[in-house]
Amino acid sequence: MNSTNRTVVVTGIGATTPLGGDAASTWEGLLAGRSGVSTLEQEWAAELPVRIAGQIAVEPGEVIPRPQARKLDRSAQFALIAAKEAWADAGFTAKAGEDTSVDPHRLGAVIASGIGGVTTLLDQYDVLKEKGVRRVSPHTVPMLMPNSPAANVGIELGAQSGVHTPVSACASGAEAIGYAIEMIRTGRADVVVAGGTEAAIHPLPIVAFGNMMAMSKNNDDPQGASRPYDADRNGFVLGEGAGVIVLESEEHAKARGAKIYAEAVGQGISADAHHITQPEPSGNGIAAALQNLIDTTDLKPSEIVHVNAHATSTPQGDVAEIKALRKAFGDDVDHMAIASTKSMTGHLLGGAGGVETVATVLALKHRMAPPTINIANLDPEVDADVIRDEARPLPEGRIAALNDSFGFGGHNVVLAFRTV
Repeated sequence: MNSTNRTVVVTGIGATTPLGGDAASTWEGLLAGRSGVSTLEQEWAAELPVRIAGQIAVEPGEVIPRPQARKLDRSAQFALIAAKEAWADAGFTAKAGEDTSVDPHRLGAVIASGIGGVTTLLDQYDVLKEKGVRRVSPHTVPMLMPNSPAANVGIELGAQSGVHTPVSACASGAEAIGYAIEMIRTGRADVVVAGGTEAAIHPLPIVAFGNMMAMSKNNDDPQGASRPYDADRNGFVLGEGAGVIVLESEEHAKARGAKIYAEAVGQGISADAHHITQPEPSGNGIAAALQNLIDTTDLKPSEIVHVNAHATSTPQGDVAEIKALRKAFGDDVDHMAIASTKSMTGHLLGGAGGVETVATVLALKHRMAPPTINIANLDPEVDADVIRDEARPLPEGRIAALNDSFGFGGHNVVLAFRTV
């Protein structure tokens, strides 16, 4: 049970995103090339410089009972919805212990968020100023804690091996999954529920990102605003939601007869040590993460046929990632079909790595990679095979795919998955 270097597999997936309230509807939207970005109709958005976002397709209040929802920040609501879907999809019928196929002491949860309960914090501060101290919710602190989504998922599912919350900006969700892989590989757990969530569609984050010149102000064309790799891209579009997967040792999964989506090969991690918001322009930091992945796993670049790229639609970041792929893999990049699903979902910040891992795993399972939409004029510096407009079949045989995630502060995380 404490053996190391165990094979790790994906046995369940769940999501709630701007494209759908579950993994299936999200996947259908991705393959169809449908944008989930829309105009913000809320009264508070009327005077903002940015009035578009990838808003959740199915409100959590339609899924979570009201008494429970009142005690959860929106980010935790998303995480709980996605985690419960992934748990059921993995074939578990109750929380650990009650479902005897998993020991609660061998179950972990790693759910990340880049910002945490920011809407709770800001909304309750408004309550304090406008209505006084007695009206502030007693649930405020447990709602705003960054570890609230992980803690609530852990409680819901009975995870007692360890509950963790990596916080590394837009790399958070991917780092959570990488941490979960290591929990299983090193024998700490047999099963780990892992992913990322974010709920930051609020005036302050939107204005702050906008004043950084990081977000697209293409308010007149919401669905065309997120355009990774396009020569005229002008910033990301904020999205919200969560993506969660169930990871399991191959031995444990086979013993209980679970279906297996893919092998979780491993992770590569590095840091740019360059700038708090800008990526290292040559791609050296990202290339180091890619090389770390190759050095610490049995993955071969020739196996990689698809990359779900971080590509957020910012001028510097999109190109730095392509440069990094070339530095790490050379001519092998020529057979990698690259896509940015952020063109459809917007950028879910700490939730991006979770949702995009779900997309990466499903691409391998169905041997079909989603497209990048909104590329009218491909940037000439993008020296790679970018899937445009329509989904593309992936080859037969044993193939692998990457999910790239990079965050403010220079955090670089690359996850690799392979067919089984």
